[in-house]
Amino acid sequence: MPVIAVDGPAASGKGTIARAMAGHYGLPHLDTGALYRAVAVAVRRNHIDPGDGEAAGRLAHALDLSLLEDPSLRSDAVAAIASQVSAHPPVRAALLAFQQRFAAQEGGAVLDGRDIGTVVAPQAEAKLFVTARPEVRAHRRYLELLASGQPVHESDVLADILARDQRDTSRVLSPLQPAHDAVLLDTSDFDIGAAIRRAIEMVDSRLKEARR
Repeated sequence: MPVIAVDGPAASGKGTIARAMAGHYGLPHLDTGALYRAVAVAVRRNHIDPGDGEAAGRLAHALDLSLLEDPSLRSDAVAAIASQVSAHPPVRAALLAFQQRFAAQEGGAVLDGRDIGTVVAPQAEAKLFVTARPEVRAHRRYLELLASGQPVHESDVLADILARDQRDTSRVLSPLQPAHDAVLLDTSDFDIGAAIRRAIEMVDSRLKEARR
């Protein structure tokens, strides 16, 4: 079975699409963004400055995977810290080996994140770059936060989305960008069901090409 790489910016729908594809193809799934969020939780718990790359890297190297179940993992505060710590080379290096082992497992896998197709699994048979207009992504994230009981303003969510996009695309190490052989999927005007169906169509087509 193949390795499928799904990349894209925050709130583009890449995680939901990746999980659905993992179920469709019967493959294990790794949300690599959750690893960076877990590092962010550790940074927060240990009162570490998110700008301290060496300290964050030490926490990433000894990451307690039980933090993936922490209730704050999906909070906006943790997301903001994760966006900062993910730019640090020591953090990225500490988590890269784990991600590459997951991608290399026998039978294939689906991974989603920011640099799967470019850095983690450049050998992936199928690569998707999932995106959407910033205003659409901000509205989706706003609704998620409201549903979780967090009091937020949509304008603040949009500002955060734009700031994260800037950090992710401008960092020196592994910036967010489509792999040269990735297929672009803009979900701005799709509901989640339509986006998943289109993603599966794209991956099926790419896998057929790879088998020729």
